Amino acid sequence: MTIDTVIEYRDVRVDGDDGPIVAGFSAGIPAGRLTVMVGPSGAGKTTLLRLLNRLDDPDGGAVYLAGRDVRSYDVLDLRRRVQVVGQVPVTFPGTVADNLLLAAPAADGVRADAAGCLARVGLDPALAGREADRLSVGEAQRLALARSLALLPEVLALDEPTSALDTASKAGIVSLIRGLADSGLTIVMVTHDPAHTELADHVVRVEPYSPGRRP
Repeated sequence: MTIDTVIEYRDVRVDGDDGPIVAGFSAGIPAGRLTVMVGPSGAGKTTLLRLLNRLDDPDGGAVYLAGRDVRSYDVLDLRRRVQVVGQVPVTFPGTVADNLLLAAPAADGVRADAAGCLARVGLDPALAGREADRLSVGEAQRLALARSLALLPEVLALDEPTSALDTASKAGIVSLIRGLADSGLTIVMVTHDPAHTELADHVVRVEPYSPGRRP
């Protein structure tokens, strides 16, 4: 692992019901950069993302974070370090501020600093008192990002973060993600949109498993 690499996939294999989903996959993710993971549907991009904080475990090979196999971390600590945000934004009952407090219940001042958390993701601080289920899809996606960022993760892993959004909201989220990477946060973004590779500092291409290729 090089000094600039924070995540490394080493000869990873993940099996599905009908055979391998991913096999023989190796790649490095540089620290403090925006890495875009691209490939055709079904190639295993989301599966690879889920390995980062042990939502799934590989059937072969290993995934390393800061030089350690992710399976050697306490799972709760790992999931604070590596936050995975799904493509469909999830909100919980209560206000926007309540949702932020759920993310980091032990952190002093999260509720008081809700305005700061929202401003970081481009949301109006006045939304702190709004019921979360009244947000638009684009606002809910930003809230999901704010909730993850409240934990001060080392890595932000995003699964198709713009897939459920309209054109205007997509542009805003992409700009936000680029800005977070520019601030030094390590981001891994799975996408089906080849145009997103133009925004990336690093691109990882995931090819579908084929029995004819080396597993």
